[in-house]
Amino acid sequence: MKAITLISSLLVLFLANPLWAAETDELTQLTKNKIDQVINLLQKSNLDKPTRNAKIIEAIDPIFDFDQMAKLSLGKKYWSQMNEAQQAEFLKLFVVRLQESYLEKLDLYTNERVEVEEAQQVKSRVYVTTKLISGGEAMEMVYKFFKGRQGWQVYDVVILGVSVVQTYRSQFEGLMSKGNAEDLLNKMRKSGELKIPAAN
Repeated sequence: MKAITLISSLLVLFLANPLWAAETDELTQLTKNKIDQVINLLQKSNLDKPTRNAKIIEAIDPIFDFDQMAKLSLGKKYWSQMNEAQQAEFLKLFVVRLQESYLEKLDLYTNERVEVEEAQQVKSRVYVTTKLISGGEAMEMVYKFFKGRQGWQVYDVVILGVSVVQTYRSQFEGLMSKGNAEDLLNKMRKSGELKIPAAN
């Protein structure tokens, strides 16, 4: 019986590895393609900023699970303290703020080179590391993917070793521990008061 179990386990590993290899290769290429799309849009001088930004969000939206990022950032404890209306508003405000912060940082781009490393499997997740090369220095960003109902999507981004989700969680916990859901929402309604890590 033990021998059968061992053989079964080895077969699962043998069969799974090629699938993982194919999926990690796919995510590496997907990340490269999305970065190329964004850079091409940034370099188009004939696009006005609002149009450019809308096209950038349209390009990245399919690979980011913003709702999942919002829930992870708030945490189960505080998410459960919100009613349905508050949860819906929180998700909306979080996504808008996250997208705004992303677009703000793209404004700093001045034709730097971006390198995308091969995706790495980390348990049931896949991490894709990118490096922004500028003046001989490399700024590292890691996109963390999980596989959900919509396929592989980003649930966190680590910028220079700092997790976006963990940064927001620290801010939200500080606000919720001293107040309530409405206090947090009031802060979020004031654009700019909650920040993600600086990418410089």
